[in-house]
Amino acid sequence: MLKIGTRGSNLATTQAGHVRDALIAAGFPAELKVVTTAGDLSAAPVERIGVGVFTSALRDALFDGDVDVAVHSFKDLPTAYEPRTHLIIPVREDNREALIARDGLSLAELPEGARVGTSAPRRVSQLKALRPDLDIRPLRGNIETRMGYVTRGDLDAVILAYAGLVRAGYGDRATEVFAPEVLMPAPAQGALAVECRVDDTEARAAIDSLVDAHATRCAAAERQVLATLEAGCTAPVASYARTEGDELVVRGGVFALDGSAQLVETARGGAGADAAALGREVAARLLERGAADLMAQ
Repeated sequence: MLKIGTRGSNLATTQAGHVRDALIAAGFPAELKVVTTAGDLSAAPVERIGVGVFTSALRDALFDGDVDVAVHSFKDLPTAYEPRTHLIIPVREDNREALIARDGLSLAELPEGARVGTSAPRRVSQLKALRPDLDIRPLRGNIETRMGYVTRGDLDAVILAYAGLVRAGYGDRATEVFAPEVLMPAPAQGALAVECRVDDTEARAAIDSLVDAHATRCAAAERQVLATLEAGCTAPVASYARTEGDELVVRGGVFALDGSAQLVETARGGAGADAAALGREVAARLLERGAADLMAQ
């Protein structure tokens, strides 16, 4: 029986539950084991404590043998290669950003000075560029807590990853889902990273049955943009990749926190193109245009 390590939130256990069910369907018995992380016990903003506190505890449980498999939101993992793990990407959920607003409003329909909750610098910077009048408020907590701020009237709207809403069964709560050209998502948003110990042949065979080639290729390109820029996962950096015909199209952006400037670049490659190389190309172009200075601000 494979033990799958997960955080204890509804979203985390739901995501890990999808992985468990897929493994069972593929003939590999599995069960969930909740791992409590320091991030779960802290009320500090994620941007202060870093998302690494969530992923490192799961990896520690994996290396200690407490679990056989760990499931992460891929966008939360450090970009540095971890040689002790074998990592795969299963089928990816929708990577777009979503608005949950009072009265079914869209972003354009929100009144002047509306209070919108999000702490992610990437989202803050793009929202300020789209709607400089908005009152952006910091936000922390699970999906239910964040949506509750709108339900109670504390906020007019919140921005969340649509993938999380869909996986947790709240997709219909979104009042607007943004095209990535309008609000660019985090690198690898909507993708799960499923890891096991590199020397665990049984677990490797199990999780390899879940690999999705398209999700893996797109996530690799997006994460390479972040890695080449040497930016953390809370930096105002965004990217997404998708196929258009036979081409893989990779787009990346770096944004000023106050919304005053943004740099966006795109690279394209054919069916056999190296996804990571396209990500490096996008990042190199961004750096040539001053991305490092923009991120430093």
